[in-house]
Amino acid sequence: MGKIGLIIKREYLTRVKKRSFIIMTLLGPLLMGSIAIVPAWLAMQNEEVQEVIVVDESYVFIGGLQETESLKFFYKPGVSRQEAKEALLEDKYNALLYIPANILSSNAVVLEYKKNPGVSTVYQIEKGIEDKLIEYKFKKSGIEKEWLDNTKKQSQITMDTQKINQAGKGKTDKTLVSTGVGMFAGILIYIFIFLYGAQVMRGVIEEKTSRIVEVIISSVKPFQLMMGKITGVAMVGLTQFLLWVMLTFLVITAVMSAFGGSAVTPMKKGTPMEEIMGVQSQAQPSPMDEITSTAPDKLLDNLFGHISIPTILLSFIFYFIGGYLLYGAFFAAIGAAVDNEADTQQFMLPITIPLIFSFVMAQFVINNPEGPVAFWLSVIPFTSPVIMMVRLPFGVPLPELLLSMGVLIAGFVFTTWLAGKVYRVGILMYGKKPTYRELWKWLFYRG
Repeated sequence: MGKIGLIIKREYLTRVKKRSFIIMTLLGPLLMGSIAIVPAWLAMQNEEVQEVIVVDESYVFIGGLQETESLKFFYKPGVSRQEAKEALLEDKYNALLYIPANILSSNAVVLEYKKNPGVSTVYQIEKGIEDKLIEYKFKKSGIEKEWLDNTKKQSQITMDTQKINQAGKGKTDKTLVSTGVGMFAGILIYIFIFLYGAQVMRGVIEEKTSRIVEVIISSVKPFQLMMGKITGVAMVGLTQFLLWVMLTFLVITAVMSAFGGSAVTPMKKGTPMEEIMGVQSQAQPSPMDEITSTAPDKLLDNLFGHISIPTILLSFIFYFIGGYLLYGAFFAAIGAAVDNEADTQQFMLPITIPLIFSFVMAQFVINNPEGPVAFWLSVIPFTSPVIMMVRLPFGVPLPELLLSMGVLIAGFVFTTWLAGKVYRVGILMYGKKPTYRELWKWLFYRG
């Protein structure tokens, strides 16, 4: 085993044997799952019944507003708005809904409350009034609302989106799933590069400030030390990621086995988020219904049936390693150039801007994953780790994927060489805060 191999072994074993690594590896899948489950559970537990006084001067909505478990209406016919407001302030009611006599022409109501009822409650009240108003106007026009609802149901279409290859064959494509998988993979790459790149930087700073590095470089070259540290931490990150994948799979399998063949509860309809996200109403089921309203043993097939999981995982590993090596070399150079972590801030921004930019642009790439902007951002090595992972679930031609990988390899080889020139000078510099001008000189330093 060469010197770089010994350094890699030391960095790897030192980190994986730490108690914090073992704990986070075991708890990681549970913590990530709880991020999605716990808030929803707490929201359900904290749901408060909203009791609303209704003053309807038009007499159109009395007894007609739809109630739920968390929303109750109390109609006060003949009571003035002022009298109802006094009752609101004195009694247990949460809000007062005032419907004026000219509601059919003005389409305006007022909701007064003592404590904010929340956006979901406001939406339910507004939607209930709209539905009742539509029903009333249909009856006045001689049109039965039930007939219209049935016509809508009978006229529903199911669009099967397929991507055609060069041979003219179509392959089913679920855009919603591709978007979710792509963004999730891109976010993981973004987080992992920052997380493990910072570990390299802190490790270099610790060895430099404790003067251990002076002993180490008496036996190895600075470049060998830098490469060993970067590669060792990369292997730690890769190990933790693979363990997270396996543990997550075991957790999902255990949950599915516990539920057996019971159906997964579909997404609750009638919420503001449904309208914001463009999900259709009950009369027109959304594409999510097909995904969620199925047995657990078929859920993964519906989610990932059109996506090549091996391709996604292998590409993720490659772009994680490639992106980490590219940015990790710069993190190591920053650690070598400074004496403490506080001094790193002035050098972090230029390095992290491309990574932050790629994360921001990922949202635009999703809207046009095969456009020229998406292509170039997935080829440029500073942005390709995130952008290519966002594009892959939508389908990327093999030549583009190979081009991106080749450019990324060339990119991290060049940046590692560049960072190594800064590292070999900065690792033995003490007591002085370097400037950008000095770093530029170090790049051309010969010695």
